[in-house]
Amino acid sequence: MSNKMWGGRFSERPDAIMEEINVSIDVDRHLYAQDIAASKAHAAMLAAQGIITAGDAKNIGKGLDTILSEIDKGSFDFKRALEDIHMNVESRLSELIGPAAGRLHTARSRNDQVATDFRLYVRDTIDEVDAALAAFQKALVERALEHASTVMPGFTHLQTAQPVTFGHHLLAYVEMSARDRGRFADARKRLNESPLGAAALAGTSFPIDRAATAKALGFDRPMANSLDAVSDRDFVLETLSAAAITAVHLSRFAEEIVVWTSPLVGLVRLSDKFTTGSSIMPQKRNPDAAELVRAKTGRVIGALTALLIVMKGLPLAYQKDMQEDKQGAMEAFAALSLAIRAMTGMVRDLVPDEARMQAAAGEGYATATDLADWLVRTLRMPFREAHHVTGRIVALASERGIALHELPLQAMQEVEPKITADVLKVLSVESSVKSRTSYGGTAPRNVLSQAKAWAKRLEKERKWG
Repeated sequence: MSNKMWGGRFSERPDAIMEEINVSIDVDRHLYAQDIAASKAHAAMLAAQGIITAGDAKNIGKGLDTILSEIDKGSFDFKRALEDIHMNVESRLSELIGPAAGRLHTARSRNDQVATDFRLYVRDTIDEVDAALAAFQKALVERALEHASTVMPGFTHLQTAQPVTFGHHLLAYVEMSARDRGRFADARKRLNESPLGAAALAGTSFPIDRAATAKALGFDRPMANSLDAVSDRDFVLETLSAAAITAVHLSRFAEEIVVWTSPLVGLVRLSDKFTTGSSIMPQKRNPDAAELVRAKTGRVIGALTALLIVMKGLPLAYQKDMQEDKQGAMEAFAALSLAIRAMTGMVRDLVPDEARMQAAAGEGYATATDLADWLVRTLRMPFREAHHVTGRIVALASERGIALHELPLQAMQEVEPKITADVLKVLSVESSVKSRTSYGGTAPRNVLSQAKAWAKRLEKERKWG
């Protein structure tokens, strides 16, 4: 018995294993809304061009609306024997309106159909991710405003480096997220061309209006080359690339939360809302939400790598390998969305231990650079010489087991006689952060200004959106 979707040429049914490896409905069923929207646009265009009657187009539109409602309500019967979302929809449409359903596939192929559907899906995903990242930024900005003057240790090599403010640290992730949003916006701009009407690979002899369907679906224009239209998956790769970079940013922040919440560090606390306990150790409070955000980054990067491998050896035009473009991407986008929301929740939930942060900010001789800068600024000493003098003073404090600001002035003068009592004013962590007034620096007034600017920018985006 021939297959009714692509029968005629075939007289036998596919082997059961062939059917199993070929079926995609378990994945592409998630494209149902996009598939129906594209079909409605296509039918309307066919009628406008006189390719099908207005009556058939009207019945097709009504039938597609019924199918959309059935799927939304969960009453639609997805059939694996029909392979994919396109044929499941068309088969049900035939049951609803009869032979007119068969006219819907005029001047198109499943090749341009799936390319269109997936572009619409990825575009919708980008919009959702952008909104989630904006909410993440808003949470960060709100906490940055709250902690513009809260001193904490800044690290390089996970060693105490210089004091910064907690608000300044949080705003670093606002900037990262802005770049992430920019990459998604760039990807959206490039993907926003319509493959519909490219048909199988060569276009069609029917007098279709591709510009009309592109406009109806919110695309900027139709794709200019039919071969490229059906075989391109750059839009998925580019969006996955943006997703992978975003996930890496989230993972870096998650790692910091894991470190900060450790009792050995103790800079911040998370409540019961974002921690879990141990089945055997009753005292434990594990930062599992942060750890899982860190882990989901692997899923996103893996999806990007997998699709690159799928695409790397494919000649033009469509190949069945490209059926594997969806599952990994969909799972990656879902993982990223969950990770963003989890990080947003943790940002709102975390409570910094301000006393511990301030104490830690002064550990490890974190204001040594301030001493060197004072030597340059006040004594007009070349920086390299000031660096050397400061190193000797730090070594002296270390030998005595005291903090830099606790070292007697006389001891400093034994290293450099020209040092005066004025130097003691720059050795506190508060003085250190206040002095970092260069653009982009950690001075509280800088942080407050930047946080307010971001709050205003995000509020304006919300109003425009």
